[in-house]
Amino acid sequence: MSPPDRRHPWWMPLAAEASAGLVLALGATWHLVHVRVHEREAQLDRGERCIFAFWHARLLPLVVTHRRRSIAVLISQHRDGELIARIIARLGFLTGRGSSTRGGEEGIRDMLRHAEDHRLLGLTPDGPRGPAERVKPGLVYLASRTGFPVLPVATAASREWTFDSWDRFRLPLPFSRVVVAYGSPIAVPARLAEPEVDAWRVRIEGAIHDVTQEADRLATGRTP
Repeated sequence: MSPPDRRHPWWMPLAAEASAGLVLALGATWHLVHVRVHEREAQLDRGERCIFAFWHARLLPLVVTHRRRSIAVLISQHRDGELIARIIARLGFLTGRGSSTRGGEEGIRDMLRHAEDHRLLGLTPDGPRGPAERVKPGLVYLASRTGFPVLPVATAASREWTFDSWDRFRLPLPFSRVVVAYGSPIAVPARLAEPEVDAWRVRIEGAIHDVTQEADRLATGRTP
């Protein structure tokens, strides 16, 4: 028998198991509405790879809808990151641990290794600590290095609880309508020069904002 891991509290595996169960139970009550998801899923089923990019505040529905697909997700090494990593591992995700800061960080190296294994990748480009809804250069770097297009994704709910956190994290309430919307994939050129990074960062940021606004309109029943 392996000795207990003294680096983390004894209760962490139990908390991860319980939390994963609660997320699935909550997700089972939602009325899911998909926007362009089936079109993109058909491409992925043909073996095309991508980097899902979505705001940190809206990630919870994607944990339910994209589970058990061995998607590699970048999780911070902050204290709460270990619990989050354990929860999503129980839901069938892989993890890269570290920052989404450019290039040399351990998290980006982990994601590059997952890309070499032809895994789908997932990234909250404003995480782990903000600023909220601002894309960091690490996503552009990762897309340029892997050749995977960036696929903007957004979620929204008809009824939700908003946390008082840096990102205003959103928890869709039971039995709410939850929209999951994909934007158009964005192919970032390989070997991107440093002066070009910011232009692509702004372009991706705008695309995530656009699909997020669309999801919000559909979730609340408003028309453009």
